[in-house]
Amino acid sequence: MKLEIELVPRTCWFSNVRSCVSKKDWDMLRKKAYVAAGHKCEICGGKGKHWPVECHEVWEYDDTKKTQTLLRMCALCPGCHEVKHMGLAGIKGRTKQALKHLAKVNSWKLSQAEDHATKAFATWRNRSTYYWLLDLAYLDGENVKVLDDGRR
Repeated sequence: MKLEIELVPRTCWFSNVRSCVSKKDWDMLRKKAYVAAGHKCEICGGKGKHWPVECHEVWEYDDTKKTQTLLRMCALCPGCHEVKHMGLAGIKGRTKQALKHLAKVNSWKLSQAEDHATKAFATWRNRSTYYWLLDLAYLDGENVKVLDDGRR
């Protein structure tokens, strides 16, 4: 599977890299991801109409330790980024478009994309019942000052 839905637990909303570093550092991190990807989507190779790519934070969730760990930053086209944040797509009334993009990128039938979304939302509901520790150790080598690392 090339493209997956990655829903951030409700209890982790607004607890991310962008909220933990200065605007200057955020801009440096996202632009570094864009350059590394050649200003193309790392998943589908596409580009957006208004802006080529957007920066996406790739997280790993340790369901035992309740730790959300930053693995890396990547560049995604707006369509793939919308799929990653399917819940936000729904709030914006764009679920259908996001599901179609998910199906297209993975060469799936629409029903397969819908099944994937159902499973992703089930995981999200479960994870959203817990508070998570934010692990931004990835940023230690990025020459940025972490204003609030979530290690409470």
